[in-house]
Amino acid sequence: MSWHGLWRNLAAAVALVAASFTPAAAISQSTPSSRQILIMVKHPLDHYRVGGAYGGSYGDDVTRSARARLARRIAQRNGLTLVEDWPMPMIGVDCFVMAVPAGRETAAALEQVGHDADVAWAEPVELYSAKGAAPHNDPLYAAEPAAGQWHLADLHQMASGRGTRVAVIDSGIDAGHPDLSGQLLVNRNFVNGQSLIAEQHGTAVAGIIAAKADNRLGIAGVAPGARLLGLRACWQEGRSSGASTECDTLSLAKALYFAVENRADVINLSLAGPDAKLLRELLSVAYARGVTVVGAFDPKLPGGGFPANVPGVIAVSDAALGGSHGEVYVAPGRDVPTTQPGGRWFLVNGSSFAAAHVSGLVALTRERRRAAPLMLVSQRHGGGAIDACATLMRVARGCDCACPAAKFAKADYR
Repeated sequence: MSWHGLWRNLAAAVALVAASFTPAAAISQSTPSSRQILIMVKHPLDHYRVGGAYGGSYGDDVTRSARARLARRIAQRNGLTLVEDWPMPMIGVDCFVMAVPAGRETAAALEQVGHDADVAWAEPVELYSAKGAAPHNDPLYAAEPAAGQWHLADLHQMASGRGTRVAVIDSGIDAGHPDLSGQLLVNRNFVNGQSLIAEQHGTAVAGIIAAKADNRLGIAGVAPGARLLGLRACWQEGRSSGASTECDTLSLAKALYFAVENRADVINLSLAGPDAKLLRELLSVAYARGVTVVGAFDPKLPGGGFPANVPGVIAVSDAALGGSHGEVYVAPGRDVPTTQPGGRWFLVNGSSFAAAHVSGLVALTRERRRAAPLMLVSQRHGGGAIDACATLMRVARGCDCACPAAKFAKADYR
């Protein structure tokens, strides 16, 4: 064959390869989550060292190239398109995000790739919804529910959450809000194809947990001395006051991984959705490292939905449910004033914001006794209305608290 013919064939081959692969950025922005699947491939755990670093040659160019070739082989064998490669040595897998082509059922693609010899398991990219009701948008009231129901000023005589880290896995947080300025250690974005912006739900949850106290502005958070890891894994659909907030499996997994790696004491998940093995695996690692996970309970989903239905998660509802759903705790979640993007404050309702109260309370207990297992004092064993003062007094020995313990008949949780 002549040199001319050789170059012509080579150029054709390169063009064919280029036509076979769509740039990952283009796919991640144009392919809906419902047409993406997560494919887990095991790798040896001994390639990962404590502290988040790779050992041996796992991260070198040769190994990265081998992993890329493996991903392409899996994609080619199963008629998929590689979107993203995300190593997760902490749980012993590499996660490949792949897109299902138009005209093919996602369930059928999952069934096929699940039988691939190189695949540990595969699952769809699910969607999760933040569990807050539409806000009233009324002017801010002076009183916070926790001020009376939880005797917040008395709690702050014993603890403020100082020295604790609370990961808020949610939509974007307004880090420049006057009640949140300086309260975030990091403010990271894990949503593909979107920029980090301030959004309502995440900003509201952050304010309930850790808004600054005694600054003559707005509100006081349940744990104003805590510091937040702002981890944007959700996005706001639209800009109206009642806009929904959505998340997907991949963004949540990335944020959870970051929270555990960066030594969060508490992880707040004010959301609910379908179960996912990948997210459960990450929660197992969190528990093993002593992290407390708080989740919002959704009565419309089996067991309250993920993460509330995962053993070990503190499932929290607002008072609208009356605490009648088994092992579900009840915290203030109605007409709660909190922070809003743009330096404003507004009223919110829902189990998302009840969960935020409990995350703040956990931060208070962790300040007083970091190694102590959390035991919430509540209306009944494993659920019902929480007595925040009695809960904190269990770990703050020798401290006095002006609020009465366990007198739930006098509490107003309407």
